[in-house]
Amino acid sequence: MSEYRVIMPKMGESVQEATITKWFVKQGDIVKEDDVLFEIATEKVDSEIPSPVDGTIVKILFETGAVVPVGDLVAIIAVGGEGAFDDKITTTKNVDLPVIEATTAKSNHVGSEKPAKFFSPLVKSMAKKENIGIHELNQLEGSGINGRVQKKDVLEYIASRGHKEEQILKNTITSTVEDPVVKKTAITVGGSDRVVEMDRVRKIIADHMINSVRVAPHVTNVVEADVTNLVLWRNKVKDEFSKKYNEKLTYMPVFIEAVASALREFPMINSSVDGDKIILRGKVNIGIAVAKPDGNLIVPVISDADQKNLIGLTSALNDLANRARINKLSPDEISGGTFSITNFGSFRNLFGTPIINQPQVAILATGNIEKKPAVMETPTGDAIVVRHMMYLSLTYDHRVIDGALGGAFLRRVADLLEAFDSNRLI
Repeated sequence: MSEYRVIMPKMGESVQEATITKWFVKQGDIVKEDDVLFEIATEKVDSEIPSPVDGTIVKILFETGAVVPVGDLVAIIAVGGEGAFDDKITTTKNVDLPVIEATTAKSNHVGSEKPAKFFSPLVKSMAKKENIGIHELNQLEGSGINGRVQKKDVLEYIASRGHKEEQILKNTITSTVEDPVVKKTAITVGGSDRVVEMDRVRKIIADHMINSVRVAPHVTNVVEADVTNLVLWRNKVKDEFSKKYNEKLTYMPVFIEAVASALREFPMINSSVDGDKIILRGKVNIGIAVAKPDGNLIVPVISDADQKNLIGLTSALNDLANRARINKLSPDEISGGTFSITNFGSFRNLFGTPIINQPQVAILATGNIEKKPAVMETPTGDAIVVRHMMYLSLTYDHRVIDGALGGAFLRRVADLLEAFDSNRLI
């Protein structure tokens, strides 16, 4: 009989731990490959973790609600027969074993996995005392023979970590001191009222929005754009586009295309603020707000949006939006955005004043497209005609973007949409 050790998977470069929100199996259950074992939640995304093998669940090391570091042992699956396992396996913060995916119950052979580094008893003792996990040790560059980690390497790492923790504490204290005191208003709950607890995602969204408003002074500009050419073009080509590329063509890819082009012309809009420094982002990564079936919001990111053509933008958008609604996004797919777009028009709203998605400095809201009477100049004079009109609203961080810059950028996006070629080929 052999065993398969299920570890907490890496969920993105910036994710170091995850919370187990639900188990779909219990000890003794028989599972098939790809059966969902448990569900995890991070600050960025929720994911289901499937079984990589057929077998029997013989040990679950963490209960629902536990916060588990990436790389820690979560469960053990018996593979290829029945047998007895040590019931004394205990849950520890850091499992002091190499990460082993497939081993025999009586062997330490690591199979196809890369073996962990060798650590002396002294190094292990120091690591345990300082609460340094095995995955941290494996990342250390040793100064000994063949890169072996020595006592001085651990001491240097502890010192550097201490400096980082001290700085984090200092920043936290400073932030606490500088934050204004917010008084909580007492709310009376009546007999006909119903109290609903915020779910985990809603709490994260709430904290994110409060922080954004606290950090950045928000200003919103609004323009009206004549998108008649765009509407006529889409009505003409959408069926052919769907047949040719097997993709639904909406207005959003065109909006993204226009925004990406304008961001290259106005790099200050594609930036972030770090203290008194402005970081001009080298890439144009555009996040698109997607409403999930549970009412929560998620913002998947189209990376290098300025490098994609309309077909590429359409494909990327549809794929991300579809997977966002069923919780199939990775943390990296909702990270790294440099600008965001939210579509109030999908709810037939004229326009809105969105909150900036930190650490970005601006967000564009697109409103509903409506037929309206408009005055147009003709060779014979002004005429009132029916046009397809929409509102665009830009909310921006007034620390780095003034009204002139924000207004010019917004106007440029509108101009690009108004100048859309109704004879454009697909």
